Amino acid sequence: MSTVNGGISFWYAQDGAPAPREPLPGDTSADVCIVGGGYTGLWTAYYLKKAVPFLNITVLEAKFCGYGASGRNGGWLYNGIAGRDRYAALHGHEAAVRLQQAMNATVTEVVDVCEQEKIDADVHRGGVLEVALSPAQLARLKEFHAAEIAYGETDRELYGARETSARVRVTGAVGSSWTPHGARLHPVKLVKGLAAAVEALGVTIHESTPVTEIRPKHAVTPYGTVRAPYVLRCTEGFTASLAGQRRTWLPMNSSMIATEPLTDAQWESIGWAGRETLGDMAHAYMYAQRTADGRIALGGRGVPYRFGSKTDNDGRTQPQTIEALRELLVRFFPQLAGVRVDHAWSGVLGVPRDWCATVTLDRSTGLGWAGGYVGSGVATANLAARTLRDLVQQDSGQSGTTELTALPWVNHKVRKWEPEPLRWLGVQTMYAAFRGADRREATGHTATTDRVAILANRLSGR
Repeated sequence: MSTVNGGISFWYAQDGAPAPREPLPGDTSADVCIVGGGYTGLWTAYYLKKAVPFLNITVLEAKFCGYGASGRNGGWLYNGIAGRDRYAALHGHEAAVRLQQAMNATVTEVVDVCEQEKIDADVHRGGVLEVALSPAQLARLKEFHAAEIAYGETDRELYGARETSARVRVTGAVGSSWTPHGARLHPVKLVKGLAAAVEALGVTIHESTPVTEIRPKHAVTPYGTVRAPYVLRCTEGFTASLAGQRRTWLPMNSSMIATEPLTDAQWESIGWAGRETLGDMAHAYMYAQRTADGRIALGGRGVPYRFGSKTDNDGRTQPQTIEALRELLVRFFPQLAGVRVDHAWSGVLGVPRDWCATVTLDRSTGLGWAGGYVGSGVATANLAARTLRDLVQQDSGQSGTTELTALPWVNHKVRKWEPEPLRWLGVQTMYAAFRGADRREATGHTATTDRVAILANRLSGR
């Protein structure tokens, strides 16, 4: 059998495409209009409707709920958040600690809501294991581990080579760091269950309804305009398609493969009985999970960016990316050299110019937005949605300042990306530098991070 390439994602091939919802029938009004039917938009609708049941909430989605990153990601529900160190520099260490604590609690929040709403998303709370495979990676791992503890994550554990192998037998692993604040899940089962829960609460969802322009109190589509006091943009990697937003967030490409189901003997040779989500300390970061049906789903950057902020064609990815991800799989687990890759796909995630996730509500216009998760959106979208809920309630006089609205990522401002061809050249150069640095570190014997990678991080604003 050949590898299926595209078709949105393996998760949709496994769970089936959703039944289509009706597009917007014409001009209408709402109390809150949410643009984007992914995790951020659906969670926002969920929490707003639970808090204020009489609200008339409309969600507008260009394709179908979960078409973007919410239906294509690696299924990592974990406590990472983009921009924490920058927020510590801007607002102080304690503010960043509060943000991290909120993220730790968010993992539990998502798991609890899945149980309450009877969303069977194949959730397994095995934590997150991040491994080092060279002296330089091990040095960064130890720095990373110490930093996480400094931000209050005192239940994190540091392992040597033997303890790492007892969890997952990654060939060449010399150490790892494990946090309990993480879980594996099936992205599409989560987004489908969340959309159903939102509709059951009385929220209206219109699919096949692309929003072409957002302005105060208006969301404009080819089928009509929704007028609402609050219009919330929850479009993440597809933000560049909106009028005036081409340079707001860069749509970074990430690609994945899913193997055929492994045999019991193959799993015995690998270990991974705890079903941790698995990452590494490379500059061109990888991420993987052991799926509920016994596959390995593994991802990485591939071709990182398409000129002009373009997005993919229904998840199709380049053959060289599939091969590169397969080589990465075999490098981690050489005993899987003969395993078939059943599916490959890609998608985009939102990257702000300063690599910081944000939540904003402009009280003068009623326009709000959340995103820029830089690949950490499965959990961060939930925290963002609860924060948007609190900001809307605060602005409408239904509540005051809350712990969430006081977090340092709220109303953070960032400059736009450079125009083309500068941003294309910049991203291509950055990831070429990262890949070269990873190759040199893998064959080197020094614990020092490659200088080219350090320079690339500084120039990119990471």
